[in-house]
Amino acid sequence: MNDEILFATEDQLADLAPAEEAIDSQKFLIFLCDGLRLGVVAEWVVEILTNLPITYLPMMPDYIPGIINMRGQIIPIVDVRLRLGKMHMEDENQGSNLIIVLNIEGTQLGILVDAVDQMIDIPKENILPMPAHSQQLLVSGMCSLPDDSGTMMVLDCDQLMPHD
Repeated sequence: MNDEILFATEDQLADLAPAEEAIDSQKFLIFLCDGLRLGVVAEWVVEILTNLPITYLPMMPDYIPGIINMRGQIIPIVDVRLRLGKMHMEDENQGSNLIIVLNIEGTQLGILVDAVDQMIDIPKENILPMPAHSQQLLVSGMCSLPDDSGTMMVLDCDQLMPHD
């Protein structure tokens, strides 16, 4: 019987351990809008605001209900539900709103959503592109969430505002 005892330092043990593959993932803020589960890249999120008054702007597309004043900075608001072509639903919480302020390539934009769901890391390989025949330009990809809570669609924030 061999009674040899092997001693190793932590560094030596780390060298002996099987190498873990680095998973290339991205953090997303997931929110709900008219029953859809949408996600935006978390590093774009500046702030989440509730019950801030939206100032109406005339002669704007219907999906831009107006602007907000966030500590002296004027930020346009986009109603994601309307931008995705859904009907505007009047609800009993008419005075309340939930706005996610995003910073997209130096431009701040607020999106009006129903609820914030969670922040989650998603492996980039799990995000599938939209089908080629899809006419939906506002969604750049989709994935199944790891906790079986459904499917998340990745919102293409660059396409939220009109580029005309």
